[in-house]
Amino acid sequence: MAVYQGARSRAPLFSGSSVRRASSAAPPRRRVRAAIRARRRSSRVGFLLGAIVLAFLLAFFSLAQTVRVSATSYDIDRMAADRDRLDAQIGELQSDLNRLGREPAIRKLALDAGLGQLAQPVVVPAR
Repeated sequence: MAVYQGARSRAPLFSGSSVRRASSAAPPRRRVRAAIRARRRSSRVGFLLGAIVLAFLLAFFSLAQTVRVSATSYDIDRMAADRDRLDAQIGELQSDLNRLGREPAIRKLALDAGLGQLAQPVVVPAR
C-alpha cells in the first residue's frame, strides 16, 4: 500500500462516516485562479500594444503643442514686421505733410497745376 502525504487513515469502526481526528487536521487549501489552473496566462502583447499606442498619443500631443507654439511665434513676428512697416509709413506721411504744408510748396504746386498769382482785388463801389 502506498502512503501519500496528506492522506488520512480511516477508523475501522466508522468505515462509512466522516469523523475527523484532531491530530490529523487537513492542511489549509490555497486558492488558485482559474486562468492559472487552466494554464492560461494573460497575454502581454495587449499591454505592449496599449503602451505603444499611449506613447504615440503622448508624442502626437506634444508635437501638436510644439506646432501651435511655433505658429503663434510666427504670427507674432509677422505682426511685429507689419507694425514696423506701418510706423515707417506714418513717419513718411508726416514728413510729406510737413514739407507740403508750407507756403512755398503750396505756391509751387499751384503754379505747376496752371494756376497764376491773384491780381489786386477789385473793389466795387456801393451804389
